[in-house]
Parts: sequence; C-alpha cells; structure tokens
Amino acid sequence: MTGTFSVTDAVELAVVERSGFIESRHAGSAVVLSPEGEVVRALGDIRTPVFPRSCLKPFQAVAVMTSGVTLRGEDAAITSASHSGTAAHVALVRGLLDRESLPTSALGCPPASPSDQVARDELIRSGAPRDRVYMNCSGKHAAMLLACVANDWPLDGYLDPEHPLQKRILDVVERLTGERPAATAVDGCGAPVHAISLNALARGIQKITTAAASSPFALFREAAALTESVRENPWAVGGPGQPDSIAIERLGVFAKVGAEGVMVMTAPDGTTTALKVLDGSSRASTIIALRLLADAGAVDDAAVDAVQTELDLWVMGGERRVGQVRATV
Repeated sequence: MTGTFSVTDAVELAVVERSGFIESRHAGSAVVLSPEGEVVRALGDIRTPVFPRSCLKPFQAVAVMTSGVTLRGEDAAITSASHSGTAAHVALVRGLLDRESLPTSALGCPPASPSDQVARDELIRSGAPRDRVYMNCSGKHAAMLLACVANDWPLDGYLDPEHPLQKRILDVVERLTGERPAATAVDGCGAPVHAISLNALARGIQKITTAAASSPFALFREAAALTESVRENPWAVGGPGQPDSIAIERLGVFAKVGAEGVMVMTAPDGTTTALKVLDGSSRASTIIALRLLADAGAVDDAAVDAVQTELDLWVMGGERRVGQVRATV
C-alpha cells in the first residue's frame, strides 16, 4: 500500500513547549516559492504525493466558477471555505441552494453540527437535528450542485470520480499544478481528493492566488475573482477565532488549511508556501506557514508575532499560560 512520505524524509517544523520543556515535536515537509515560482526553500520531502484535503477547495471552486456558475464576494468565499457553521455561514450556503430551489438534502456531505461553539449551543437549545448544511464543506458542495444544474449534469452521483463535474475538477487540478495525481481517494466530506506533491500544490495555489483579473483566459480571471473574494471576506472562509480567517484579515494573505496537517498560504507579493505536518495535527500549520513567509521576507515578523497571540497556541497549566506551540522553521 502506498502512502505519504515517511518520518525519515521529514524535518522538525514546530514544537510544543510546556514550562520551558519541549513536550512534543511536529515533523513534516514544506516548500516556499518565490513570487516568480522558483523554489527558494525546501524542508523535507516536497515531491512525494500527499492528499491536500481541504487545500483542494480553491481548485474545486475555480472549476465550478469556470463551469457556468457566477460566484463573487461572500458566495465565492464560502465555496472554498472550511466554515464553522455560524448562522451567517449557513445563510450563504442556503442562498446558493436557493438559486436553483435545491433542498439541503441534495448536499452529498454528511450531516453535522456547527463547530462554532455558540452556533452549536443554539442548535442544541432549539432541538433541531444535525444537518448537512452545517458541515464545514457544505459551501463547496452547494456550488458543485449549481455547476451540475448549469451544465445539465445529473445531481445524483455528483461525487463519483467519473461524473462530468469531477472530471472537470481533475482537469483544473492538473492544469494548474502541472502534475497528474498519483492517487484518488474519498475525502471526509465524500468528494474525491487527489494526491499531489507539495511542490505541485504550492505551484497550483500560486497560480490561483496571483492570477490577473484581466487575463484573456477564463480560468485565471475566475481564479483572480476567487482570490479577491477570499481576501475581502475572511470571516466566510473559517469563522470567529479560526486560523484562516485571522491570518487573512490581519496579514492580507490567502490562507487555506486542510485536514491532516496540510496548509497553503500566499503572501500579498505572491510568495507561496505549502506544508504537511506528518502526524496529521493542524494546530501548528498556520504559524509554520506564517513563519516561512516571514523568513522569506514576504510578511512582517512583528505582524506575525502579533497574529500568533490570536491563534490559540497557548499551552495551559490549570488556568495559567505556561507555554505555547511555536514554529521552529
């Protein structure tokens, strides 16, 4: 059975410090691309394929947007989001479904409760059941359904890798990354997820996040629209206290976290990083990416220091802060 790179191919990316003692270490791999697309830093193995998980969402969103579905502003941002299920997030997803009078039951993602504590408490108090619309990938799924309607593709089976929509997404992934996926699996939300190298993932994300709105090619015009929408609506991408939303709002980066320790981030000048934490933990992903961009001179060190205090990286001893999760790159 094939899989991701081994621990022998990884380097230390972050540590967990408690009362001055290193309690845990996060190993993995990372790549940093210059604004011109050159590899300026490589840590560990950046060529063995990994599953991008939700870092694939920008590619999926662009595929939908180039399939006859107009998405701008908050609607585009929620399409590439891993949202926390607040009332505002749910309203956006329902709004997308309402464009074609689609019920939430049409969503192929599993039923869930909001991950946002306030929203989850409200749902419990109301006595309402878990619903697919609260699942963090529901915006992506709603947009996929709209693409099916726009192209007269069947709604049933829209998550099958052989469905026209999924073939369209795969084509966009290959065109933007320049790499044919090494494997395809089923993501946590039920959609196909394609294994590509960190190098290819960074290359594809950089093409999306540095695309010109004036490009003669629709693929890049829509990529530019998506990037602008994400940067202008950081709340929609994650939610209150979520790392992606914090990084985007405070530093103007394009940030997208993926499950199992994957992260992509592009600075305003186009410098891009992609990383994978080998143990699958995402708690350090954002600060690692920010430190990599800061080390490359793409974001300000002091600004990253300020953002770190908002990322809930504290290690607690009782009710006191006795340490923190910190990047070591």
